[in-house]
Amino acid sequence: MLLKPYRTSSIDWKPSPVVALATSADDSQIAAAREDGSLEIWLVSPGSVGGHHQLTIHGDSTCRVSSLVWCCVGSKGLSCGRLFSSSIDGSVSEWDLFDLKQKILLESIGVSIWQMAVAPINKLPTLEEPKPQHFRNGYLNAKYEYNDSNDEESCESEDVSDSEQVHQELVEDRRVAIACDDGAVRIYTISDSDKLIYHKSLPRVSGRTLSVTWSHDSNRLYSGTSDGLIRCWNADLGHEIFRSTVLLGGLCSGPELCIWSLLSLRCGTVVSADSTGSVQFWNGDNGILLQAHSNHKGDVNTLAAAPCQKRVFSAGSDGQVILYKLSTELLSSGNGKSSFEMMKKWVYVGYVRAHTHDVRALTMAVPISSEGSLSDEAKDLQGKKGKKVKRIRCRGKKPLDFSYSKWAHFGVPMLVSAGDDAKLFAYSAKEFTRFSPHDICPAPQRVPVQLVVNTSFNQTSFLLVQASYWLDVLCVHVPDVGSGPYGGLVTTNIVARIKSKACRKIICSAMSNSGELFGYSDHIKSSLFALSRQAGQSKWTISKRKLPQELPYAHSMVFTSDGLRLLIAGHDRRIYIVDLESLILQHIFIPRHEEHEKEGPPSEPPITKMFMSSDGQWLAAINCFGDIYIFNLEIERQHWFISRLDGASVTAGGFPPQDNNVLVITTSSNQFYVFDVEARQLGEWSMQQTFTLPRRYQEFPGEVIGLSFSPSSSSHPSKSSSLVVYSARYCSYTVCFTMLQWVNRYFCHAISILILSL
Repeated sequence: MLLKPYRTSSIDWKPSPVVALATSADDSQIAAAREDGSLEIWLVSPGSVGGHHQLTIHGDSTCRVSSLVWCCVGSKGLSCGRLFSSSIDGSVSEWDLFDLKQKILLESIGVSIWQMAVAPINKLPTLEEPKPQHFRNGYLNAKYEYNDSNDEESCESEDVSDSEQVHQELVEDRRVAIACDDGAVRIYTISDSDKLIYHKSLPRVSGRTLSVTWSHDSNRLYSGTSDGLIRCWNADLGHEIFRSTVLLGGLCSGPELCIWSLLSLRCGTVVSADSTGSVQFWNGDNGILLQAHSNHKGDVNTLAAAPCQKRVFSAGSDGQVILYKLSTELLSSGNGKSSFEMMKKWVYVGYVRAHTHDVRALTMAVPISSEGSLSDEAKDLQGKKGKKVKRIRCRGKKPLDFSYSKWAHFGVPMLVSAGDDAKLFAYSAKEFTRFSPHDICPAPQRVPVQLVVNTSFNQTSFLLVQASYWLDVLCVHVPDVGSGPYGGLVTTNIVARIKSKACRKIICSAMSNSGELFGYSDHIKSSLFALSRQAGQSKWTISKRKLPQELPYAHSMVFTSDGLRLLIAGHDRRIYIVDLESLILQHIFIPRHEEHEKEGPPSEPPITKMFMSSDGQWLAAINCFGDIYIFNLEIERQHWFISRLDGASVTAGGFPPQDNNVLVITTSSNQFYVFDVEARQLGEWSMQQTFTLPRRYQEFPGEVIGLSFSPSSSSHPSKSSSLVVYSARYCSYTVCFTMLQWVNRYFCHAISILILSL
């Protein structure tokens, strides 16, 4: 029998706008910087999943990011390259995707930085043909093209490989140009060191320099200012070559004409976007205007070009994303003979409006089938007797036919937009106006909540809600609605609100099963609180418990089921166990890749998820890339290491309360795994069913982000393990009923479910 789903509207959900986007050097990932200082890494993949939110780095909320660039520099960093950001306060940071940190490379220069652009790579291997490159807001990224049959001149074929990896050995220092509020363009060098090296400044001009881009050969720089001028510079000598005056578009009000974005194409054309709603195409050699379009009804904030460089996209404050296409016409030569000449011009094709507010950023990405580029080669799991079990990877499987697979294909570029509505949308770059955009991020910045039922306070149920700068403890009251199929709206009363010190952003939180203890961590330290109430009184009391001083701030925390220990995954890549009765540090785990690896400092990525078995014996710790570490808390040793599954990240997991030796894991590719933890092998169910899941589950709408086990009093717990999975796109009774049939088939048990939706 199904329990009724309930809803609550008492959670304040206000996602932060996206202010900048960038694509990784291998085009497989997207970085999205939000106004609140956080940075998200997304992987875009075709199919029902559509996009995977891989990790979040919580940066300085007082420094608003103005632009992002992602490039390969030297031998440092992952194959995806190094990620940099500029801020309105005049500083430049690097985002460490391994340690999940924001590092300041350049302290404030005293003026705002509006945009950065990295010089293209000119040194290519002699054995390789030069590969085309795609551009976004002055940022150049080496990658391949795809064939566009609608264009008269075909593009080079798209060959999915790691183009920047080919170049990486040759890439040493890269120059980065910075557009500054004082009218100057400053050029720095990026090296392997943790700082930017000043190179030179171009002469300061009137107005603010708002945009900058490099020519395809890195010999010229183009800058746009708030006085409506585009200037071309000799990048080596620092001399101005020419300047162009931007024409007034459809909106000419205001004292300034701001050039918000510039784009330099391989063919030599320069594209500008300005505050009058105009997108204009210029000859990059002499500054002559080629075409002007005024289709936007407000500021044009951002530009992007498809890899073939014959399609340009613009977006702005009117929420529109517009496509312009390079068209070729035959014109009579006019000399009285039957001769014609070819004329190329940029024409308006159409627009799509998916966003409800301003669009701030555009970028191009290439969908991938797995996340293997971030991982070491995964290892085969070993059976109990040392023989290999079925490999977890399935790279050779044929892609499934999903709902929007008509345009979202592996290795074929897509356009991604983001803006003030906090959403990310993906579009077909080749057939832009034919297909509807895909919502990559249907529930941006989901509010972390934890439901604790049957607490020690007269079986009261609590809801722990983690906002950006405070924690709310809510008392949940479930109404009696009779025998209807839906439970209706639950009521909540606030028990306590704990604000973080100095408005520091909260990273993680947790509450004990008894409801008596809860805690959180910001980017400075972890904090613990005790909740109490005198018998017969309605007033709640909150007291702070002092944790050991050596504890670092945490990426994740969890209480054991008995509430006697608190486990903290520190930012230093260690796991700390705190005894909550004595408040002393009981043990420290250092996750290891190998079971018998030599002792030493932590070398694994940070732990971002932890799952505890209900008997308190097993801890499953997941790093930010999807590797799994199993620890035995009884003997305080690492028990098992599981390399990332199918090269994918772990999205959800847990131990069923009926069998503490079973670990259930779902991944970003929506695969489903059941492990026998004690035997250190895949469970019997997974060896039979993991790669033959019902099509209904394979086409589950969206990425699985959570699962919930139903309690059972059955005398045969192994036969009564049922669960509910849910995604950000769907968390409703209908989806759960669909999953019921699948669970009935393989677990032979009905689902019991309670849903609290935002």
